Amino acid sequence: KSRTNKLLVPCTIGLFVFHFIQGYLNMSLSIAEELKVPPAIKYLIMVLSGQGVLWYIQMLWLFSMALLLIRKIEKDRLWHICTKTSLPVLILLSLLFFGAGQVGNTPIICVYRFGLYFVAFLLGYFVFSHDEVINILKKYFWILLVIALALGIAFCIIYFGKNYGDKPVNRTPLFLFYGYFGSLAMLGGFAKYFDFETKITKWMNAHSFGLYIFHYLGISVVAYFIAAPKLLPPVAVYALSLVSAFTFGYVLFEIISRIPFFRWAVLGIKKNKKKEE
Repeated sequence: KSRTNKLLVPCTIGLFVFHFIQGYLNMSLSIAEELKVPPAIKYLIMVLSGQGVLWYIQMLWLFSMALLLIRKIEKDRLWHICTKTSLPVLILLSLLFFGAGQVGNTPIICVYRFGLYFVAFLLGYFVFSHDEVINILKKYFWILLVIALALGIAFCIIYFGKNYGDKPVNRTPLFLFYGYFGSLAMLGGFAKYFDFETKITKWMNAHSFGLYIFHYLGISVVAYFIAAPKLLPPVAVYALSLVSAFTFGYVLFEIISRIPFFRWAVLGIKKNKKKEE
C-alpha cells in the first residue's frame, strides 16, 4: 500500500495535475507543438509526454508488487543464502546482468528495460542489502574502481558520439559490464568513505524524492528558454542546467508538499510532510 501511494500515484495521477507542464515543454521543443488537434487531445498528448523521468518509479512499483509474490514463494530462504555471496560470485553475477540487458527491452521507448532493471532490483534486495556483501565491496573497492574506470574509458573511446541510451549500444558488453562494475565500485566506495551524516546530508536525504520528481523540469526550462535560442555557450548551459535542476527540485518540493491534494497527487504524501519524512 505504501509503495502504491509513494510510487504509482505520482506517475499516474501526478501526470494529469502537474507533469503535463513537462509535456508542454517537450512538445515545444519538438514538431508536436505544430499539431492541429483539439485542445483536449493536445492536453492528453502533454500528459503522456510529461512523464519524463517518472518511467523509473512506474517500473519500480511493478517490481515491488512482483517482489511480494516472490517473497511469499521463497519465504526469505534465498535472502538468507545470499548473505554468503563472495567476491567470485559477485563477479559472475555480471554475466547475469549482461544477459538481463538482452531481454525485456521495449521496441519504441528505450528506457523500459524490464529484464535489466528487474534483475538489478532483485540483486539489490537479495544480495546488496546484506552488510556482509557491502563489506566485501568496501574491502575490494580500489580493485573494483580500477575495473570500472578501465571499462568506462574503453566505452567512451569506442562509442563516443553514439546514442548510448538505445540499441545497439545499450546492449553491448562494454555498456553493461561498465554499468555493473561501476555500480559495485560506487556502492563500495560510498560505504567505505562516506558512511556518515551531517545536517546538510540529512536535509538532502529528506528532500531527495522531490529532487527526483522535479529536477528534469528545471533542466527542460533551461533547454527551452536558453539552450534552444542559443543565448549562452554550451558550457554555461550545462552549468545552469545543474543549478536549475537542484533549484526546481527543492523549491517545488517545498511548495507542493504544503498544498493539500497536490502533495498526494504529485509526491505521494497523504498527510503532513513532516510526519511523512
